Amino acid sequence: MVELGEHRPVDGAPLARIAARFTWGVSAAEIRRREGDTQIRTPEGPRTLEEVLEEIDEPYFSTRQAFETAVRNVIGDGPVPVAEDGESSPRD
Repeated sequence: MVELGEHRPVDGAPLARIAARFTWGVSAAEIRRREGDTQIRTPEGPRTLEEVLEEIDEPYFSTRQAFETAVRNVIGDGPVPVAEDGESSPRD
C-alpha cells in the first residue's frame, strides 16, 4: 500500500471531464453554449472555457483529441495549483 498524503483540492474541472461530455465533432460555438462558463484547471489556476476558446481560431473540432490539443496549446501543460482556501469549487 502506498500513502499518497493528505487530500489537497484543486479548483476547476479537468479538461478530460469536459471533453467527455460531447459527441465529436462539435463546433466551438456549441462548446461555448454548453460549457463556456465552466472553470477548467490550468497551470496558472482556473479559467473559464469561454476565455480559453477566445484564444483558439478553430470553429469546429472533429475529434476530442483535436479539441484537447487546441486547449492545451493555450493553457499549457504542467502542475495545477491547489485551492487557496482548502475548498474545491469545480462545476460538474
